[in-house]
Amino acid sequence: MKKFYSNLGLILFSLFLMSCAKQQKVSSEKKHSEASQDRITIGVSIDTLAIERWQRDIDIFINKVREMRGQVIVQNAGNSIEEQNRQLMYLLDKGVDAIVVLPKDANSITESVQKIKAKGIPVISYDRLTLNADIDLYLTIDSEKVGEYMASEMLRRTTGRNWYCILGPKEDYNMTLIQEGLDRILRTTSAHISHTFYTEGWNYDLSYQEIVRILKEGTIPDAIICGNDAVAASVIQALSRYYPEMHIPICGQDADIAACQYIVQGKQDFTIYKPIIRLAEYAAECAVHLARGEEIETENLKVRPINNGYANINTVWLEPTYVDKYNIDKLIIESGFHSAASVYGDNSSEQN
Repeated sequence: MKKFYSNLGLILFSLFLMSCAKQQKVSSEKKHSEASQDRITIGVSIDTLAIERWQRDIDIFINKVREMRGQVIVQNAGNSIEEQNRQLMYLLDKGVDAIVVLPKDANSITESVQKIKAKGIPVISYDRLTLNADIDLYLTIDSEKVGEYMASEMLRRTTGRNWYCILGPKEDYNMTLIQEGLDRILRTTSAHISHTFYTEGWNYDLSYQEIVRILKEGTIPDAIICGNDAVAASVIQALSRYYPEMHIPICGQDADIAACQYIVQGKQDFTIYKPIIRLAEYAAECAVHLARGEEIETENLKVRPINNGYANINTVWLEPTYVDKYNIDKLIIESGFHSAASVYGDNSSEQN
């Protein structure tokens, strides 16, 4: 009889363990299922990754989305309008939960955006406005303010009135905004933009060739405003070749490492630093929140709608600032944007 009760106890204990194991398995499967449902995918379409600036933006964006338990599919259009539209349709077919796009051409993706929005997928335009399209949000640096800084800071560095602009592609709407900022400052001064060149496709060989052409004609600008730091670098290369002893005030934007090096070397006067870490992280946050149907946090941010030809688009504008040799340590090095070693090279220890 004792043996019977002993065996019965073993059987009941075994059944208890099996029940616990089953409950643990169900609980684990439920948690896994909930985690899978919570995990979203963000599609990113970028016109090119050949520019240092965009490589940094994408890395920051991906890391932030991963922190928020999401994943990212990046598509690089390689400066092709047709490829960018194909890749947007690929992201649509993949069933992503939101799309962030940096368009090559502001007018080139209207039809693709319409198809994406028809499926209920939110679209964010990143640092370049997408025109004539139903986008949910536009996130950017205030490019009009960039132009204003370029003009006001250049006025402090030259009394010459004959300024040249070597900008990026005309289809990049930021170039239009920069010009509006420049005009707002210069209209009350004696300085004026006497020549404007648009660098098609951000092809820096073209900006180099344009400056060479100008110099060979014997024209020496009093100042050169560049569309970004890579354009400024091509201008500096041309000047170093043809007029190595002459300094013409030059500025760009993005605070690329080469530009920061040129600034401390005295070859470039200043750059416009844009808080791209904050921009990329905020874009990731907005994309994830939109994908999950959640509210977007805009407290303490400059929010002003802009009409893109389709509607007034909710727009967040982050503030830029200028960087020259006097504040480069504080704004660039102390913030961790670039290291002292990369900016100053062998002389970095002397600067700290």
